[in-house]
Amino acid sequence: MRLALVLEYDGSRYCGWQSQRNACSVQTNIEAALSRIAQEQIRIVTAGRTDAGVHARYQVVHFDTRARRPVTAWIRGTNALLPDDIAISWAGEVSERFHARYSALERRYVYLLLNRPVRPGIQHHRVGWFHAPLALERMQAAANHLIGEHDFSAFRAAECQAKTPVRTITHLDVRRDGGLFIFDLRANAFLHHMVRNIIGCLVYVGKGKYPVEWMQELLINRNRTYAAPTFSPAGLYLVQVTYDSCWGMPESAPFPNIADFVFIK
Repeated sequence: MRLALVLEYDGSRYCGWQSQRNACSVQTNIEAALSRIAQEQIRIVTAGRTDAGVHARYQVVHFDTRARRPVTAWIRGTNALLPDDIAISWAGEVSERFHARYSALERRYVYLLLNRPVRPGIQHHRVGWFHAPLALERMQAAANHLIGEHDFSAFRAAECQAKTPVRTITHLDVRRDGGLFIFDLRANAFLHHMVRNIIGCLVYVGKGKYPVEWMQELLINRNRTYAAPTFSPAGLYLVQVTYDSCWGMPESAPFPNIADFVFIK
């Protein structure tokens, strides 16, 4: 039997999604909890591996098991065994042809960036921060250069293991709500550190360090060393993984709910 789960987590205190020796990962915690519920060793496959400090509001995994349990056991039972900052919100049996990663059509990330002179306190692990004023119009104009299919070599980490740097960004919107900039990105897939590297470059354009056209030059040069440093993971959220309706996966809830971030407005 194959089951799929939708979960959310605060990535602040984890080394990232993927299990690592002598480090605390999201994957390790979930597999341990599921294994206790199933009374057998469980290995999960995820839609996307998030970095250390990155959060998720809609992460998807699948796993195979011989155990037959009610849905409440897979959700509430597993949640009772998980740390407070990881929670399963949905569980369901799916076709054995379903694959959390390869069946996904699109991933959506949102980055929340607080733009004010003083760093955040209460929300320090939930938003990114930049002290100097940023120009919304310049950042959106630069972002427009990235929409479409491109070679994103200038925006991938050196340790990225993807077979190709070519990705298709279908949506890249920048908006502002008070002191909070909201970057909304959708693509068929993302490279390692790709979103955080894009945010870093947009901030450079927004503060006036480079012109809007610099973003297009980075695409052409395909050289990571010319781009901005990788931005903080604190404000990055995986908020949606899109599948064909035939798989029966639930829709993601709207994000962000600005009321959740009232302390930083």
